[in-house]
Amino acid sequence: MVSYIDLETPAELVPQILEMLSVAKDGGKIKKGVNETTKSIERKMAKLVVVASDVTPEEIVIHIPMLCKENSICYAFVPTKKELGVAVGVPVGTSAVAVENPGGASEKLADILKKMPKPVAAVARAEPAKEAPKKEAPHKKEEHKKEHKKEEPKKKE
Repeated sequence: MVSYIDLETPAELVPQILEMLSVAKDGGKIKKGVNETTKSIERKMAKLVVVASDVTPEEIVIHIPMLCKENSICYAFVPTKKELGVAVGVPVGTSAVAVENPGGASEKLADILKKMPKPVAAVARAEPAKEAPKKEAPHKKEEHKKEHKKEEPKKKE
């Protein structure tokens, strides 16, 4: 199993998810690709995120499940990028898709969400270590001004 797959999508749901994506692409709003999916999650617009299980290198999508958990967004995995791409009408495979508005697939999406394991919010981190406040280095322009002022000769009155 690939390291970014942290929950198992029930096998009987995969065809339903792909069918729902096919309907949502026509009448709803979906985001295709890792970058668009990530933005949709961060903006809390995604209703469901679907990630391919065969992405290499896995670093490309490894952040998606974590983001979904942090934002309480349901996510699922499908076996291949090719299947995911075909479902959303892309001639090539795609690694991730976010459904923002299911359109005519609202009932299908609701049914899928009921059957999916719920993402558990990221474990609350222990109290962060307190770091000493860092002094910001003055900007170069400011340094230049200071040095320039020192060089000006004093006027005698």
